[in-house]
Amino acid sequence: MDLKLSGKVAIVTGASRGIGRAIAQTLAAEGMKIVAVARSKDQLDDLAASLKTDSLVQAVDLRNRESAAAVVAAASASFGAIDLLVNNAGATKRGDFFELTDADWDDGFALKFFGAMRLSRAAWPHLQASRGAIVNIIGIGGRTGSADFAIGGSVNAACRLLTKALADRGVRDGVRVNAINPGSIKTERLDIRLKSFAEEHGIDIADAERQMAKSSGVGRFGQPSEIAAAVAFLASPQCGFCHGALLDIDGGQTRTL
Repeated sequence: MDLKLSGKVAIVTGASRGIGRAIAQTLAAEGMKIVAVARSKDQLDDLAASLKTDSLVQAVDLRNRESAAAVVAAASASFGAIDLLVNNAGATKRGDFFELTDADWDDGFALKFFGAMRLSRAAWPHLQASRGAIVNIIGIGGRTGSADFAIGGSVNAACRLLTKALADRGVRDGVRVNAINPGSIKTERLDIRLKSFAEEHGIDIADAERQMAKSSGVGRFGQPSEIAAAVAFLASPQCGFCHGALLDIDGGQTRTL
């Protein structure tokens, strides 16, 4: 299927590794020009070297208030337009609620929620001009509370509401806004959890993966490429009537309505 994305410009945050890197690679394979955003310049440079389309590296910390506007300005100056914003950056600390500090909470919201909010605000006029799209990468933790994921769940829930609010405005302004809620995806973060689980129970990584997947109620964990493929489709004119959607890609882990 031709997704009709060739020649368009995408900003992808958290692009240095994991899901974000897969998204950047998938969009580039569809012919999009990529503005890759993350804190690690070395990893971004490595990504850019692997892409077959034009790219721009932006090694910034989106927790800083000025970073979002700077990224958007650089993207516009380099490519003349912005057609897609993928808000993917953001990791939150797990742990016992009573051991999480105010600084942990501040940091959790600073990158994932406020980074996405500021980028959406800064990019909006450009997306309105191009009749473009936003895809937010959030997570299923925003739907089901978990004792050791209080920060992440709260941030994800806020991002879900932000998606709906921007979609409401987007009807008027011609900007499509959707979100993906990944479940457990085979990234470095999950690999660390698998290693810890394996060491704790005295088993190998393969057994740890099978047991953790089973305890989550899924047949297997997902791959970053599966999230990336969904992003490309949501961004495409082929999915032009999809607006304000919150798409769970979690292997069936979420069983609530």
